[in-house]
Amino acid sequence: MKAIILVGGFGTRLRPLTLSVPKPLVDFANKPMILHQIEALKRAGVDHVILAIAYQPNVMMDFLKEYEEKLGIRITCSEEKTPMGTAGPLAIARDLLDDGTGEPFFMLNADVICEYPLREALTFHRGHGGEATILVTRVTEPSKYGVVVFDEGSGAVDRFVEKPKEFVGNKINAGIYVLSPSVLSKVEMRPTSIEKEVFPLVAQENKLYAKVLEGYWMDVGQPKDYLTGLDLYLGSLAKSGSGLLAKGSHVSGNAIIDPTAVVGEGCVIGPNACIGKDCVIEDGVCLRNCMVFPGTRIGKHSCVTGSIIGWKSRVGQWVRLENMCVFGEDVQCKDELYVNGAVVLPHKEIKGNVSKPEIII
Repeated sequence: MKAIILVGGFGTRLRPLTLSVPKPLVDFANKPMILHQIEALKRAGVDHVILAIAYQPNVMMDFLKEYEEKLGIRITCSEEKTPMGTAGPLAIARDLLDDGTGEPFFMLNADVICEYPLREALTFHRGHGGEATILVTRVTEPSKYGVVVFDEGSGAVDRFVEKPKEFVGNKINAGIYVLSPSVLSKVEMRPTSIEKEVFPLVAQENKLYAKVLEGYWMDVGQPKDYLTGLDLYLGSLAKSGSGLLAKGSHVSGNAIIDPTAVVGEGCVIGPNACIGKDCVIEDGVCLRNCMVFPGTRIGKHSCVTGSIIGWKSRVGQWVRLENMCVFGEDVQCKDELYVNGAVVLPHKEIKGNVSKPEIII
């Protein structure tokens, strides 16, 4: 079985992290974002993953080559010379996706984090006999999104309503699909939107169905949502009892600490914290609602809250970081500073206090 993952974007919303690596390779809970999806696809029976990509394809493929052997799955690249939207990549990869057997395939947006109930989605798709299945997720404020209006019994999609002013439903597109190869005939070789151009055509033919995605869901393509997604992911691990969460007197709430990381005495880690490979967390440090990328060192008695610290950065002693600070790779922060909402480009140094959100270049 095959799957295609849309990884073509430049990751501008997640800069400065994506100035060092393509967005799908940015760590999420100590694992590249895209690896969460590839592993889930493997569990669902997929043996060939196609990456629809326009940005740094060689970097992506070089990184993922080792996982082909580890996971026993084939990974190939379908390169876009120009951005092709959310449906155009299907036209480019048409020959890879349609092998003549009629076997359906998965399609995923690379930013999506959830519990990936892919086997259930495939069973539902095969049962209704239509051309396409959209997984949808519940939201509390549907007026901010494009709402999928469908029959709650059969799942048959009636229409899409963009940012409805009156309530028509509370389910939105979750960016995960099961598609039959016949859908490919509706996709032209040009920049195309699957949501606005292809799915409405399938719905008109009464061949589009929706299935509600149970559990958590988040598009983690920007820093605020990244940390929200981390919180949801860690909460899911706690409910499942997977054993991946850290334990100890220094852990407060859900947290992941890589086994290679060194954590000093008197630290408070969590809730909603993740410490990457080869990090050094010195004595008395407090980490809450944050991601600390591999190779980073945080000095004694510093506090990091609601922030993301990039690879191989150095945070001095008695530093306070809060309000969505995002450090790129190899950022140096001097001792005894207060940093509020700073976005810092790679290889830069913070020498003074930052009292209000700003970009440091």
